[in-house]
Amino acid sequence: MSDKSDTTFKEQQDRYRDTVFLPRTGFPMRGGLPKREPETLARWAAMDLDGKIREEGKGRPVFTLHDGPPYANGHIHIGHALNKVMKDVINRAHRMSGFEVRYQPGWDCHGLPIEWRIEEQYRKAGKDKDQVPLLQFRAECRQYAAEWVSKQAEDFKRIGVQAEWANRYVTMDYSSEAKIVGEIGKFLLNGGLYRGLRPVMWSPVEKTALAEAEIEYHDVDSTTIFVAFPIIKDPTPGDALDGVSAVIWTTTPWTIPANRALAYGPDITYVVLRADEITEASVVPQGARLLIAEDRVEAFCAETGISAHHILYTLPGSALDGAIAAHPLRGRGYEYDVPMLPGDFVTTDAGTGLVHMAPSHGQDDFIVCRQFGIEVPELVQDDGRYASWVPHLEGIHVFKAADPVCDLLTEARQAGEHDDAPATGLMARSKIRHSYPHSWRSKAPIIFRATPQWFIAMDGETKLREKALKALDPVTFVPEAARRRLTSMVEQRPDWCISRQRAWGVPIAVFVEKRSGEVLRDADVMDRIVKAFHEKGADVWYDTDPAVFLGPNRDPADYEQVFDIVDVWFESGSTHQFVLGQEGLNFPADVYLEGSDQHRGWFQSSLLESVGTRGVAPYKALVTNGFVLDEQGRKMSKSLGNVIAPADVTDSLGADILRLWVLNSDTNEDLRIGNEILKQQGELYRRLRNTLRWLLGALDGFTEEEAVPYAEMPPLEQYILHRLSELRGLISTAVETHQWVGVYPALHGFCTTDLSAFYFDIRKDAIYCDAPSDLTRRASRTVLDALHRALCTWLAPVLVFTAEEAWSARFGEESSIHLEQFFEPEAEWNNPELGANWDEIRAYRRLVTTELETARRDGVIGASLEASVTLPISQEEAASLTGIDWAELLITSHAEIELLPGETVHGGPEVERAPGHKCARCWKVLPDVGENAEHPALCRRCVSVVSA
Repeated sequence: MSDKSDTTFKEQQDRYRDTVFLPRTGFPMRGGLPKREPETLARWAAMDLDGKIREEGKGRPVFTLHDGPPYANGHIHIGHALNKVMKDVINRAHRMSGFEVRYQPGWDCHGLPIEWRIEEQYRKAGKDKDQVPLLQFRAECRQYAAEWVSKQAEDFKRIGVQAEWANRYVTMDYSSEAKIVGEIGKFLLNGGLYRGLRPVMWSPVEKTALAEAEIEYHDVDSTTIFVAFPIIKDPTPGDALDGVSAVIWTTTPWTIPANRALAYGPDITYVVLRADEITEASVVPQGARLLIAEDRVEAFCAETGISAHHILYTLPGSALDGAIAAHPLRGRGYEYDVPMLPGDFVTTDAGTGLVHMAPSHGQDDFIVCRQFGIEVPELVQDDGRYASWVPHLEGIHVFKAADPVCDLLTEARQAGEHDDAPATGLMARSKIRHSYPHSWRSKAPIIFRATPQWFIAMDGETKLREKALKALDPVTFVPEAARRRLTSMVEQRPDWCISRQRAWGVPIAVFVEKRSGEVLRDADVMDRIVKAFHEKGADVWYDTDPAVFLGPNRDPADYEQVFDIVDVWFESGSTHQFVLGQEGLNFPADVYLEGSDQHRGWFQSSLLESVGTRGVAPYKALVTNGFVLDEQGRKMSKSLGNVIAPADVTDSLGADILRLWVLNSDTNEDLRIGNEILKQQGELYRRLRNTLRWLLGALDGFTEEEAVPYAEMPPLEQYILHRLSELRGLISTAVETHQWVGVYPALHGFCTTDLSAFYFDIRKDAIYCDAPSDLTRRASRTVLDALHRALCTWLAPVLVFTAEEAWSARFGEESSIHLEQFFEPEAEWNNPELGANWDEIRAYRRLVTTELETARRDGVIGASLEASVTLPISQEEAASLTGIDWAELLITSHAEIELLPGETVHGGPEVERAPGHKCARCWKVLPDVGENAEHPALCRRCVSVVSA
């Protein structure tokens, strides 16, 4: 600085402060989201944003994401929030990509959980549910569901989900109930619906059949027993089974009364072993001859206390064909022959290689026994207690039956010992901890129980299984690995049990002829039923004379009216019928999106229902998200105190933080959430917000007249625009594939690494200090304009409130980012060669900035603007690293290239203090500071700006 100056540098700085073009914006640094977001929602409602979105979409190509209905029972949980945010992002992204998107939210309103809540209210009031008229009870269930539909809708709105809230669907609407019963009618008329006796998953607590999707597994301790069945018919050569007992192992002692057969593996090798010596604790009769699989001998002897044994015979499983045993409780009311039957499901992984068959309580048991004409006894009532006709066990609950059953088996063994007969009854008893199915509602264990139920056949004439698997072939799965999960479930599932024994829901509105037991398949009857449901809802089935449905040519006395309730999964699986195919809603839907548990739930029930009635899958793509766990990877539960509720997040941090967490996670896998994770998301959000804030401030006063054509821009600006085109490609791919994992982390990385730490840092000097007419400043602000438009629109599907705020801060409150399309880079911006060149430049820049930091730490310079850098560059590197203003890129006051011969650089960059004085306006250290007498504290560039 010139010695003529009598003022200090600080005073000179203050003199020129107002000449620097510092950022100016009303966009605050702090988001204040918990307060600001509700205000934004109110503004959207006032301007009828939903209506404007609907109007703007008309005439565009249609995209349809069909909403899987959540259950109307309680406030939304974090899993709901995850799922709805993912759907909202996909919908908004398609809308901003030029599609008409009509999103109809839906709710599942029938079923057991709501019944339970009403019954709970009755119990608190001292009322008996059975004394309340059925239609009154159903009305109370309807009212309860309606209240929660409204509350959940508000919960979803609060987290920024855009939908046609006034045009929602619910399964309890009269029109919905009519469609559901109409779909039942289609299966009735095409022969797919039948009533049959077979084992189903049954909840003794809830007294109803359950679907696979209503089951969860918990570890329990179960009693295990080895039981001997004396063989009374021996088909083997040489009477190898004479005096022999077949031994089984089971974890369900309570099913022994229902035993009607034993299963063996035809390809398994069996032995007859003699128990020569037993331990003191063993109850196996010494000398007993026992039939088990050869592979299980060692483990069996150890578990039953046989200390010494002898193998009498070895025989193939096929030799057991025709063998018959006696029930181990014969003589105590169980006078059954127990045939030995082949079963391809028998293994030697555990037990004895022989399987106890209770056809009332197992799927394999039922199939094999039915195949051989064996009866299926009904011994267990709907509450889990043995029926009155079960000898010695009447009224005992099956989950308390281990001791009484074992006592009976012990008596049988002891009686056999006195008679010197083949071993029978209990051979050993123990405990095992294993995974057991429970009802996810009551959390109580379930049983398999054979009861008359209504089924949809998977095979037979309709070939539903075969058609469903074929319908999945063209479906896109995201992630692709989910395909096998769904197809394997369809391949293995039994016939679909669609009946439930409850009060609240859509009845299976069919009639059964009393004389023949055949279901009435009459299209006219079904038409009358559907019409009545449409006019008055499902209650009409309970308060209307059956003659109205049957018509004048049938006598109601000849028919049984069915009052079983249809499985709620059938209801939700039918929603495609009363939602899709309307104006602006495709059938099949473009996307179904739910959690991974829905491969056995809604994805599957929708597939089977649609294929059964329409012949095609109701979706073109299935997108699956994982479950939400806490920060330690544990399932959330109130007992652990690790539940994160969406309302807690929105009240403390804001919905945009919650939404950012979703899109920054790998939603293909299970996700984790907790206070620390949300705090990290808050930091990521702050960086994105600061990027938007700096853009808005630096664009203060920008007009289209200031813009610079791409061809006239400096290379740095062209490079940043190239990066924009790359990011747009990433977003376009996500829109096309519905795979958003990694997209928003990439956008965040662009904002922090490419912009804040690179481009903004470099261009601050030009933007703050260059003249408004300067090409570099104009080009940079032209790029900032593109960046603002791009980031606002690209962030809008996720940061719905923040993007709106950043958009209206520039374009006014009457505008909305959610009426805009995605920013589209110009084709000429995509320049991979330029991008590759700048990758090299940035890599070299990182090396040099490391040297600058070393020089700063060593006291050679204070800040980078005090430095002068010499860059030794080889001939080979010259093509990509020369022609660049390295002082500008390095944010130094001076930089020059030293071109060296050869192919490699000889030594690193040289850093020294820049010659000259520090400019009071731009802070660069330059030799020309002080040249101008009027402005002795300024450099030549700054003098020209302030003098203009």
